[in-house]
Amino acid sequence: MAMKLFLIRKRFLATQSTSSSLSPSSSSSFTVDFLVNSCGLPLKSALLASRKLKLDKKNLRNPPFVLQFLQSHNFDETHISKLIEKRPEVLQSRVEGNLTPKFDFLVANGFVGKLLHDLIIHHTEIFKRALDSRIKPAFSLLKSILHSNENVVVALKRSSRLLSADLNVNAQPNIDFLRKEGVPADMVAKLIILNPGTILSKRDRMVYAMNAIKNLGLEPNNTMFVRALIVRLQMTETTWNKKIEVMKSFQWSEEEILGAFKRYPQILAMSEEKIRSAMDFYINTMELQRQIIIACPIFLGYSIDKRIRPRYNVIKVLESKELIKGDMKISTLLNTSEKTFLINYVSRYVEEVPGLLDLYKGTAKRAEKDA
Repeated sequence: MAMKLFLIRKRFLATQSTSSSLSPSSSSSFTVDFLVNSCGLPLKSALLASRKLKLDKKNLRNPPFVLQFLQSHNFDETHISKLIEKRPEVLQSRVEGNLTPKFDFLVANGFVGKLLHDLIIHHTEIFKRALDSRIKPAFSLLKSILHSNENVVVALKRSSRLLSADLNVNAQPNIDFLRKEGVPADMVAKLIILNPGTILSKRDRMVYAMNAIKNLGLEPNNTMFVRALIVRLQMTETTWNKKIEVMKSFQWSEEEILGAFKRYPQILAMSEEKIRSAMDFYINTMELQRQIIIACPIFLGYSIDKRIRPRYNVIKVLESKELIKGDMKISTLLNTSEKTFLINYVSRYVEEVPGLLDLYKGTAKRAEKDA
């Protein structure tokens, strides 16, 4: 270990003079040089990181120990670079007092290899939280509900609040309430995996959302119940009403809107602009009847530019050449997978319709470029 630490320092000091000229300020050049030469950060990232971290020859003793520690847990240069880009201050962490006990706890609980790397890199909040009062209780609670380390990592990736909050105070009461209201344990787990932050909602907000979704007739043991609950928890009453009014502007009744919401809750999670643009294309360009969209509300969730418009263009060409009938079921055309659509409606007719593939891919490509 001593030899490796020596080599880290030696490599850095040997290259410092050649790279310091890249830094715009002499006060940060030492830090930038170390981040570039010893941690593998690109210069731009190193300059940004140097705003949160200040190193000089007097306090350079700790960073090599941190790098050596990470390497001992099989963090490669890419892992280390990503980690330090996100939290440069980790280089000043105490190895024995901070890093070692936390890593020991994680490894002992099955977080090794890729799981450990993913957890640490995507959830750097762990370096700031106390092991006994925050990390251990959080992992214990999450593991008891989510069952696998993979699910715990997914949840933590999606919400840093899971380690910054006291889960016994903020999450456990909501979990108990959901179970009391008839939400099965696997559905509670699904809610936490899909949107971990919702389990930290204020109690009165959780109660309100629960009653609102139950009043729609959704059953707590249904996946759509969980998805609808998430949407309702994320939205204020004012925003909810605005979305309802947007839908009504397209001649939907409130009963039709709520019915569509029950089948596809994301319909009211989309922005007002997204709802308007999608409805405009379906009604004015594709000339779909309102009832078709009401019956298949998932249509509104599809990307118009990346999925629907390219397919529409292909179908119109095929219809104009009488290669397919114009009375095909629209839900089949829009819901079918990308691979199936390419096989059935593009590849099958490329010889009869020169440029069909270019038309399809060209439209999709332009949409990606515009996005």
